[in-house]
Amino acid sequence: MLFREGAVFFMKTKKRLLSLFLAVTLMLGAFAILSPESEAGYRRGSYGSTVSQIQQKLKNWGYYSGSVDGIFGSRTESAVIYFQKSNGLDPDGVVGSATLAALGIKDPNANAYSSDVMLLARLISAEARGEPYAGQVAVGGVVLNRIEHPSFPNSLSGVIFQNGAFSCMQDGQWNADISESAVRAAKDALSGWDPSGGAIYYFNPGTATSSWIWSRPLIVTIGKHRFCG
Repeated sequence: MLFREGAVFFMKTKKRLLSLFLAVTLMLGAFAILSPESEAGYRRGSYGSTVSQIQQKLKNWGYYSGSVDGIFGSRTESAVIYFQKSNGLDPDGVVGSATLAALGIKDPNANAYSSDVMLLARLISAEARGEPYAGQVAVGGVVLNRIEHPSFPNSLSGVIFQNGAFSCMQDGQWNADISESAVRAAKDALSGWDPSGGAIYYFNPGTATSSWIWSRPLIVTIGKHRFCG
């Protein structure tokens, strides 16, 4: 009798543990599907007050007709892409710093992006808009390579604002919105990725008129840019 009662108790305990395990697994799965706002931006699965602001702005401007529920679902994603396409932003469906700025929403994660990241991102966006992603990172690499080179200023701002260094300062591109991909490219460049192979110059052979820049030794060509030593 004692053995039978013990077996029954064991089976009941096993069932409880199995039920608890399944409940925890389902809960973790829900968190994996529905994640809060993060440094990388707001995307499908994000939720919170900033997502509500995004939805409300899109709704006010006619891009979104769903519920303002603070949950970034497929309808919100489609509305974001529609907004991005209409405003010259990368239509990736992710609401990063540039899209937030276009929506007029203050980024609560702004402190996650250092001033160096955003300064370099603005330069990359202005100089390499429309270029392959590796080409955008390579432009950032050139800037960082110049900091280490004795012929250039030894700071990020010094290199970027050196007189005559970058054409975007003269053609107005510097003041254009920063693309989402440029922010990612700046972070990758600052993390050490350099597709330029150590270049300190780059130029577009379709528009370059200086014979001197053509004399620089070619390292690699990415998109429309030749990267040189």
